[in-house]
Amino acid sequence: MVDVLVLEKIRKSYNVGTPVETEILHGIDLTMRTGDFLALMGPSGSGKSTLLNIIGLLDRPTDGRLLINGEDTSILGDAELTRLRGKTIGFIFQYHYLISAFTAQENVMMPMLVDRGWPDAAMAKRADELLDRVGLAPWRSNMAMNMSGGQQQRVAIARALAMDPDLVLADEPTGNLDSKSADAVFDLMRQINRERGTTFLIVTHNIELAKRCDRIVEVVDGRVPDFPHA
Repeated sequence: MVDVLVLEKIRKSYNVGTPVETEILHGIDLTMRTGDFLALMGPSGSGKSTLLNIIGLLDRPTDGRLLINGEDTSILGDAELTRLRGKTIGFIFQYHYLISAFTAQENVMMPMLVDRGWPDAAMAKRADELLDRVGLAPWRSNMAMNMSGGQQQRVAIARALAMDPDLVLADEPTGNLDSKSADAVFDLMRQINRERGTTFLIVTHNIELAKRCDRIVEVVDGRVPDFPHA
């Protein structure tokens, strides 16, 4: 098993060097291996959003090291971080952020288009395969605006998998869905995790969904306790 994600003594402060300097994260350690399916929980203001931004390479820690597949991100420039993020991390959000006037297929193609610069038949084929994987092959040509909330989130999952990432960060992915759709979306992520070995880090306030993950890690006042839930 490979360590997909390693956090070593991660600290994050804002207004550094000023009288109002504030440390939000206080030396967080966390390791995720290939195939992990982990829930990240914590109350509002606990620092979990800051932590997720750092893990997603959208922000840099003030101190500590973050390794993705063994690569030390602290020594990478912005362009290198963008490259690493695009190729190794997929994102799923509470709101799907689909382009409403694009078809399901076109939305799934977007990460590939950003990476390569122009569309081609291979991208369309890959998008179709992923839409079939999430049960939406018959809706590939539907505009995103004409799909249900559950369908839109399934398209968002397919889009997150477009670059075959090693790690998927899902931030409240079922937060806007009814309970039936939420269960279906969660089950889909779990199925992908088990069949493809994709590592998932899921931020959720839903304790029942969290209990269905392999592990629960709780952020409390910018720290991760030494006793993560089983």
